[in-house]
Amino acid sequence: MKNRTLKVEMLARVEGEGALTLRVRDDVLEEVKLRIFEPPRFFEAFLCGRRYDEVPDITARICGICPIAYQMSSATAMENALGVRVDGPLRDLRRLIYCGEWIESHALHIHLLHAPDFLGYEDGIRMAADHPMEVKRGLRLKKLGNAIMTVVGGREIHPVNIRVGGFYALPDASALRGLKPELEAALPEAIATARWVAELEFPDFEPATEFVAMRHPDEYPLFEGRLVGNRGLDIAIPEFETTFEEIHEQHAHALHSRRTDGGCYQVGPVARFNLNRDRLTPEAARLATELGLPKEVRNPFHSIVVRAIETVFAIEEALLVLSRFEAPDRPFVPVTPHACEGCGCSEAPRGFCWHKYRMDDSGTVTFARIVPPTSQNQARIEQDLREYVPSLLDLDDDQLKWKCEQAIRNYDPCISCATHFLDLEVDRG
Repeated sequence: MKNRTLKVEMLARVEGEGALTLRVRDDVLEEVKLRIFEPPRFFEAFLCGRRYDEVPDITARICGICPIAYQMSSATAMENALGVRVDGPLRDLRRLIYCGEWIESHALHIHLLHAPDFLGYEDGIRMAADHPMEVKRGLRLKKLGNAIMTVVGGREIHPVNIRVGGFYALPDASALRGLKPELEAALPEAIATARWVAELEFPDFEPATEFVAMRHPDEYPLFEGRLVGNRGLDIAIPEFETTFEEIHEQHAHALHSRRTDGGCYQVGPVARFNLNRDRLTPEAARLATELGLPKEVRNPFHSIVVRAIETVFAIEEALLVLSRFEAPDRPFVPVTPHACEGCGCSEAPRGFCWHKYRMDDSGTVTFARIVPPTSQNQARIEQDLREYVPSLLDLDDDQLKWKCEQAIRNYDPCISCATHFLDLEVDRG
């Protein structure tokens, strides 16, 4: 059938609202538009005029799933601007809470958002009827991630304990110790999850992609390092704005991020894994080899396996932090505001989140720029669909919709973050 139009009102299992339009003429795909129509939220505008120490708590509200990424990116940007160094036990606590966010976000995505696509279920609830063990395991892992965020951050949704210079208060010592047996029990469950998703059936699809992620000299990256890529990119965090640019596409309220030469790129778990595999913790590294992941993962559908590997890493890293942690004398490094500007970056579950702020002598923000991971991946998602959909045009409308949604969910898009998805429309006539 050469000419037809397919319209679907809403895509499930993504955060936010948007639409996908495919235009096909004479069985040839002519146009792909990932249309993000969720209203812009204007965080950058209303941060101006606020004090520097208010910014982490405000930016946390950008996302309920990955608030730590926004808090950490904004806090490190302020600290880099003000010349403040957070290290030792305070830095360890920041890695611990970040691990909690990765665990809860990855567990949610794997078990309730993405696995149903591979197994043929409309949602995680229907999948749970036939796969109760796997769904319950995912919920236990998510609960553990939330527990870490509560112990260190004060609560699991939009934690309130992170501040510029460290934390407002040190976590309760007994509560920290109580996390260790929970993490030890969760490690084999996370390994079982990775083995489970590695057995799923994946489409044979390997587009040529530029991967970009943070890289640290000694660690799998969370919130420090440089930005590197698989095509030779190696820049300091402030150089992002001269290497990449954001443009407005008429069909989306979210800005599209691209290389200044016009090329799209991919951020997120697959990019991190490809560029930092040698920094994984021991069990995560061993598991990646066991599951046969190639040196460079190019199939975006394998992202579900990489997220499972990163969950194992996050549990191991959290255990490592707890094993060496000794409470510091005070919960933060003193901060004195002055006129300055600085950039910060951290690896949210979906990819790196870049922030820049400028402040006056009183510490009042006069400029703010936030580049979330989903806006960076939007052009890459569209390019994936351009390359993937032509092989699917003989499918009926329902099957085509399913395949497109699955491909989009490879990136676990957070559309609300990007607009500071999805109804599907296929125009075949």
